[in-house]
Amino acid sequence: IYTVKMAEQVIQSVDIHFNHTEREWQLKQNQLKQKLSEEDSSSVLAWNCAATNEQFVNLKLLGGVDISFDKDNPDKACAIIVILSYPDLQVIHNYHVICHMTEPYIPGFLAFREVPHLLACLDDLRKTRPELVPQVIMVDGNGVLHARGCGLASHLGVLAGIPTIGIGKKLYHVDGLEKNKEHKAKVQSLLKHGDSFDLVGQSLRVWGCALRTGDDAVNPIYVSVGHMISLETATDLVARCSPNRIPEPVRQADILSRKILRDSKDIKNNI
Repeated sequence: IYTVKMAEQVIQSVDIHFNHTEREWQLKQNQLKQKLSEEDSSSVLAWNCAATNEQFVNLKLLGGVDISFDKDNPDKACAIIVILSYPDLQVIHNYHVICHMTEPYIPGFLAFREVPHLLACLDDLRKTRPELVPQVIMVDGNGVLHARGCGLASHLGVLAGIPTIGIGKKLYHVDGLEKNKEHKAKVQSLLKHGDSFDLVGQSLRVWGCALRTGDDAVNPIYVSVGHMISLETATDLVARCSPNRIPEPVRQADILSRKILRDSKDIKNNI
């Protein structure tokens, strides 16, 4: 007979496991944070032409990563990296895996659940098509705009050794940042594509920026540094890569990963 006491013991053991996991992950996050850079790396600076002062002339390959989940099985997902040409933003390649999540979802530690699968895609791309390894990756998730300053985009960037940019669809609440009247008034002041304002917390730290990515896109996106790139460069590049509200590398990663999941279910149902 399954008693209330037995149920309480199971819950207690799960709580102990989660607390232990959370402590380990927090330590790892702090270690990764020490390695991340919020300045333009030499590889990012090389995108520009010093002679003409033109920006991004040597930038040719963009990456976008995302993970889409099966609605019928929340542990089943499709992790994908999409490669786009720049500046025309055409998809030229993608590498994906159908995977099963083995780590629990704990708020603030999403990267530990998702990054291993994204790294697997990137590693396979490096092995099979090294000429298509992107020069920068846009991530569907925040970078330093995170409770401990090391979100999904930063975690991936440090481990992959590639410049990364965090793209948030909603404002992450940290250091006093919230959707209050002041924030809403600043959003209303963004009148056209490319307008932005810094996200300054109570500590006076700049966590990222709110960026309007289209004349018709009233709601901004939230750009944050992932790794090896400055907020100024990241914001400028994201604006250039956004014919729609969501920058094209992330938008295409989302579209393709969802399609791959749907197609995999259709094949299974037809067997």
